[in-house]
Amino acid sequence: MRPMKFGIGQPATRIEDPRLVTGHGRYTDDILPAGCAHAALARSPHANAAFAIGDVEAVRAMPGVLLVLTHADLDGYGGLPCGAPAKNSDGTVMTLPPYPLLADGHVRHVGDAVAFVVAETAAQARDAAEALEIAYEPEAAIIGIAGAEAEGSPLVWPQVPGNVAFDCREGDAAATEAAFAKAAKTVSLTLVNNRLVTNYMEPRACIGEYDTETGRWTLTLGSQGGHSIRDGLAKAILKVDRERIRVVTPDVGGGFGTKLFLYREYPLAMIAAERTGRPVKWSAERSEHFLGDAQGRDNLNVVELALDAEGRFLAMRVDLKADMGAYLSGYAPYIPTAGSLLSPGVYDIPAISIRIRGYYTNTLPVDAYRGAGRPEAAYAIERLVDHVARETGSTPDAVRAANFIKPERMPYRTSTGKVYDTGEFEGAMRLAMDRADWTGFAARRDATAATGKIRGLGMASYIEACAGGPGENALVRLETDGNATVLIGTQSSGQGHETAYAQIVSQELDLPLDRIKVVQGDTDRIATGGGTGGSRSIPVGGASVSGASRHLAVKLKELAAELLEAGTGDLEIADGAVRVVGTDRAASFAEIAGHAEGRPDALSAKDIWQPPEATYPNGTHICEVEIDPDLGEVEVVSYVVVDDFGVTLNPLLLAGQVHGGIVQGIGQALHEHTFYDAEGQLVTASLTDYRLPRAADVPPIRFETRNVPSTTNALGMKGAGEAGAIGSCPAVMNAVVDALHARYGIAHLDMPATPDRIRAAVIGAAG
Repeated sequence: MRPMKFGIGQPATRIEDPRLVTGHGRYTDDILPAGCAHAALARSPHANAAFAIGDVEAVRAMPGVLLVLTHADLDGYGGLPCGAPAKNSDGTVMTLPPYPLLADGHVRHVGDAVAFVVAETAAQARDAAEALEIAYEPEAAIIGIAGAEAEGSPLVWPQVPGNVAFDCREGDAAATEAAFAKAAKTVSLTLVNNRLVTNYMEPRACIGEYDTETGRWTLTLGSQGGHSIRDGLAKAILKVDRERIRVVTPDVGGGFGTKLFLYREYPLAMIAAERTGRPVKWSAERSEHFLGDAQGRDNLNVVELALDAEGRFLAMRVDLKADMGAYLSGYAPYIPTAGSLLSPGVYDIPAISIRIRGYYTNTLPVDAYRGAGRPEAAYAIERLVDHVARETGSTPDAVRAANFIKPERMPYRTSTGKVYDTGEFEGAMRLAMDRADWTGFAARRDATAATGKIRGLGMASYIEACAGGPGENALVRLETDGNATVLIGTQSSGQGHETAYAQIVSQELDLPLDRIKVVQGDTDRIATGGGTGGSRSIPVGGASVSGASRHLAVKLKELAAELLEAGTGDLEIADGAVRVVGTDRAASFAEIAGHAEGRPDALSAKDIWQPPEATYPNGTHICEVEIDPDLGEVEVVSYVVVDDFGVTLNPLLLAGQVHGGIVQGIGQALHEHTFYDAEGQLVTASLTDYRLPRAADVPPIRFETRNVPSTTNALGMKGAGEAGAIGSCPAVMNAVVDALHARYGIAHLDMPATPDRIRAAVIGAAG
């Protein structure tokens, strides 16, 4: 690939940033259509209760109130769909309880939606929602996996025995048991992957509008892709042709997976807009985000490895239990079931047996959150591998090196059926160890001990699967002024798509980035789109943009050949023009566009990249921590990561993605704790009680790549949006446990490693 000034591989600064950082971004809450009304939800204060709503007419008569919707007012509409039901190990499909737009006489988590109120102002809507007389009859709440599976436990859903949403298996149980039977040693570990509140910067909001003349709705919202939201609304909820719905997404302030799927407020705002004849806007406050938006993670994992006499892995057993919450959110079952297929990680494990169970509890639904099952899988295997090192008297790097899949075995089919096309896992680990000064750690540990603190060093070698699935259509068009426009159905939520896609176009058309416009977020302007999730936008969408740009370049040369009276083989594209090689004869893009007037198809090109297989980013994270055992406080003092992303599009964008993911991992490992009490109240329901990582919690991050191009992607790219969050948690926790084990013999600690937990572990070890 030839180097271009603004093309692939160049460290271009983000062209969207001047607009965003100067306050000129346009988010959903910035939009207020003429005559817009405002909505508020009445939410349950109880986790499990039957209820009855009193005099609704009195509330409807309150000042400014335009509409009050309860479940009784929504006859004929469907509920929120679950698009990824799991198949049980006996071949049956899991039972799918309803997820109604408003609760039908029974609430199942604190924050469950009971009524939707529309008024002239947001304050009037809130007042009316609070004025509703709702009689609750609280019942015992089921909290956590232990509560869900306890003998005699009440049922969240009467039709679901044992609160087991699904029970499925992967792998080869017979081969696994045979390997364990002949093992020289077995090692096991029980791990909690703590529940997280996603806390994107921009809380959710939406605006529903209805055109009585056309019978069409427009829904404006911050999303990760409007097409799937449109299709779900049309098919499952409103039950209309999808052409009657337009979904518009302006700027989006973060998503992390959890803005990808449907929420109740979206169809409710649309229904309310039709009934009131007014645009209807709903905007969440941060406290409502804690009570109303899908949360992440929340797994209990028992993992076991069988080893031979030389310490090589023979087989792995995984018993994964996942808390689904009270309802099944859009992709919820897919997260643990698909994520579990990455359980072998980067290791040559000949046999594996996996059992995955999902449980209903009286808590908020859980769904995709940055990494979506892959962080959970990486955490389990990487914490277990460190535990193997301690149990066998080896070192973390030696155990890994002995069991890594070797490059010469690529492509490699794992025992769960994943096919890794490329990867040099030991190479990444050794480079990371060098950059982290692994050999100098003993001296640093001694120096720290002299201050009364303890020091730990941890690593994690991860792999993930991304950028697979359906293809992505892209259109690149030359405008009459000689600039280019990209139309694509992915959706930026802060990743820098405007810059990234512009660089790919510039690679083929040699235009400066400010002459390339990227259009996303409008289902009327863009026919199809898979949205953004699973690190797919640049590997999949970018490959499509690249193909469309190449096709357009051919068309432009053909048009220029007419203008310049030259053969296409004698032409080249340079500096936004087509010129005859070796001469000063050239036609600018604007001139070419003028020449093609009346032939619009000659000035645009489409392409779709259909991935034949997922891509497999991988790498090694190394974290070094200092712990004050008297206070229990952990300080991350050094962080190094070496990643294999195949091909780097923009090193600045890439570093930002990796840094952001690492910070989220540090947050989960050390700080973030979602806690429900026995009555189902979310105790950590605000940023006062839910500790997010701060700038002071993050050291300078040393990041570099050791890329091996993907053979399953048109551009050789592997995807990078989630990688930082996948490798960071096990690296941080391995460092914490390394410090605690060296001083106190503590071999395990669950996330988050808060001061209270560390103090309790230290006190317990001291007897």
